[in-house]
Order: sequence, then structure tokens, then C-alpha cells
Amino acid sequence: MTQDTHATQDQPASQVITLGGGCFWCTEAVFVRVKGVVDVESGYCNGHTANPTYAQVCTGDTGHNEVVRLVYDPQVISLRELLEIFFVIHDPTTLNRQGNDAGTQYRSGIYLTHEADREVAQQVMDEVQRALPSRVVTELMPLRNYSAAEAYHQDYFENNPQQGYCAFVVAPKVQKFVQTFADRVRHG
Repeated sequence: MTQDTHATQDQPASQVITLGGGCFWCTEAVFVRVKGVVDVESGYCNGHTANPTYAQVCTGDTGHNEVVRLVYDPQVISLRELLEIFFVIHDPTTLNRQGNDAGTQYRSGIYLTHEADREVAQQVMDEVQRALPSRVVTELMPLRNYSAAEAYHQDYFENNPQQGYCAFVVAPKVQKFVQTFADRVRHG
């Protein structure tokens, strides 16, 4: 993953935000389709084990969350717009669970690369909370101990669209994004 966080006269700086919204296959499959997102990487963060494996994360013993690290162009899409998509494609009111995926590795989270993003994230979370009858359990924390997931997890939905989980869990989330945010869908 390449990342340019230094602005030049010709190209604005890209920004980074890391999001946990359940299985990273689902979250990645949505955000690769978002206009203005220039890179999506599935990974693990905010646990206590250095460079954990998927098998270790699945035990729940590492404290890590399955996440996607987004590099985006703020001239095309704002952090607010990314978070609005994030809160539509997962349930921020279920603690350590999304659908049938249960465990601390599936918790809802926004992980900040820049503390300056906290205010926007908190505003969006407050708006979501006012709109929902149940308590939002999304954690809002600085990004810690991030590592990329294994290569076979990257672009998983794109590479395995007929696999059962992809067909019955990931595809409906992608469809919900496309229907709800038609103006934000990347074409081509």
C-alpha cells in the first residue's frame, strides 16, 4: 500500500482512516467501490500482539480487530461522507458482533491516524446515536498496532464472489451501498 500524506502543488495530500465494521471482507468490498478512496487494505489493529495471524486474531486472545485501512482523497470524498457510508453498511449497536460473526475481532471501531479527525468522527457518531433507538457501541480510538492481513484476505470478495459467505453476506452489503449511495459509487 502506498500512501502520500504530503501535499504537492499538483496533488493534494491523501488522508488515512481505519475502520472496523465486522468481517473485513464485507467492509473492504464496499470501500473499494467508493469514489475518492484510492486504496483499501484489510488488516488488524488495536490489539496487544505484534503482527498477529488471522488464526490468532480469531481466538480473540490478541485483542485485535478486523479492519480496513482506507487511503482517500479529501478533494473527492470527505471523512464525514466515508463515516456516513460506514454507519449504513454495518450495525454500530451490536457489541462484538455483526450478524453471525461474533467475537471481539468483529467490534465496531473508528481508529484515528490523526487526532484532528476525532471531532468529525464524534459528530457523526452523535448524529447516528440520535437516529437509533439502541446505544451505539462503536469505539473511537487512536490507531495502534496495525498490521496488514495475509495476502489471501486482500480483495477477497473480488476474487471469490461465488464463495458462500461472499454471496450471502458480503454481496448484500455491497448492494445496499450501491443503492443507498449511488452518487458515491466508483465507475470503471
